[in-house]
Amino acid sequence: MRAFTLLAFGLLLAACMVGPDYRRPAIDAPAAYRGDSRSAIVSAESLGDEKWWEVFQDPVLQQLIRTAIEQNYDLKIAASRVLQAQAQLGITRANQFPTVSAGTEAFSQRNPKISSSFPAYEANAGEVDLAVVWNLDFWGKYRRQTEAARANLLASQWGQRAVLSSVISSVASAYFTLRELDLALDVSKMTLAARQDSLRLTSVLAKNGSASALDVRQSEQLVYTAAETIPDLERQIALQENSLSILLGVNPGPIPRGRMLTEQPNPPVIPVGLPSELLERRPDIREAEQTLVAANAQIGVAKAAFFPSISLTGTAGAESFALNNLFTHAQRMWNGAASLSQPVFAAGALRSGMRLAEAQKQEMLLTYQQTIMGAFQQVSSSLTAYQKGREFRAQQELLTVAAEDADRLSKVLYQHGGTSYLQVLTSENNEFSAQLNLAQAQLNERLALVQIYNALGGGWQ
Repeated sequence: MRAFTLLAFGLLLAACMVGPDYRRPAIDAPAAYRGDSRSAIVSAESLGDEKWWEVFQDPVLQQLIRTAIEQNYDLKIAASRVLQAQAQLGITRANQFPTVSAGTEAFSQRNPKISSSFPAYEANAGEVDLAVVWNLDFWGKYRRQTEAARANLLASQWGQRAVLSSVISSVASAYFTLRELDLALDVSKMTLAARQDSLRLTSVLAKNGSASALDVRQSEQLVYTAAETIPDLERQIALQENSLSILLGVNPGPIPRGRMLTEQPNPPVIPVGLPSELLERRPDIREAEQTLVAANAQIGVAKAAFFPSISLTGTAGAESFALNNLFTHAQRMWNGAASLSQPVFAAGALRSGMRLAEAQKQEMLLTYQQTIMGAFQQVSSSLTAYQKGREFRAQQELLTVAAEDADRLSKVLYQHGGTSYLQVLTSENNEFSAQLNLAQAQLNERLALVQIYNALGGGWQ
């Protein structure tokens, strides 16, 4: 057994690993993101490095995100996948080591006398043995499998972080959308109250002959236009609360409110950092790379199948027909064997397995490169959306102020007979639309901020 063990370790020391070692592919990263207003300034500072509670400063929103981190089902599923990958790594890694089994057997037998030639006899026997089987990893097959399993584990961990980042961004986006619907509902209710007052005034003027029945009908149209918006917004609010509840991992129900939409952070300039750093920060890129590492290791597994398989087996123990001297020196027994098996003919299965592993690696390489390009595109698009959204919102604010002033002037002119009520109708509709569009512009600006944060790989740290 000592010689057997020394032989095994000697073979392992001389062993090698076939197949390519992983090297990160060269990536043509741009010098700066398209849409970065600070592209002329080279800075490593990035919004993606900020903690999510520093980016989303609404205390209510922070609590909602914490609830989602604890209870979201997608996150729980991702965590379960990590546990599965850990267990699979343990199973795969065990193939590198010998398997040892122990057994014992005892029996007693008595046969009666059959004839003078076959007298009665009684036999007792016992056996205790320890068996060892070791498939030597001479060509690195099991080590490559372990390398692939370890990469799959890392991929599942990065996948969990990608889900975490996505959940945080989804909760923030859903919350901002909910606050925009609340703002639009407030605008609709205030508009409805003002138009109801205007309808009462117009009705009084019509009774006194200072306004026509057409003016009353047109005033009623304004009231009904604002009134019909309210139940539709309430419907959207309920649906949005239900969607946000699912993200939180709770049954549909009301959602608490915090700061108004206009009070949410709105930085004029967003630091994005260097594009090359995105490869290290984005969890989906890291996940794709680890999947590529696993596919690269599988090539070594496929290549090792071309070489001989070396196995060592050994058994040691004691065997005796008398149980009382089972463990004496004279009853000891052992055996050892070594086997070598070389594939000779497999009808092209081994070569096809190699081509399959290489093709799978090529697919993972293309997926990795595609993920990186998609990440660059997401950052650039979200930066453009944020910058142009700010400009649009600024113009929409000016438009809203102008519409409010036009509505005020049209009412003054109408009261003094300087214009028809049709002009009042048009001015009020323009003001109402401008206020709703301003709320939507403010929402789009906050959503673009969330998209930038997610695109830069923020949220999982």
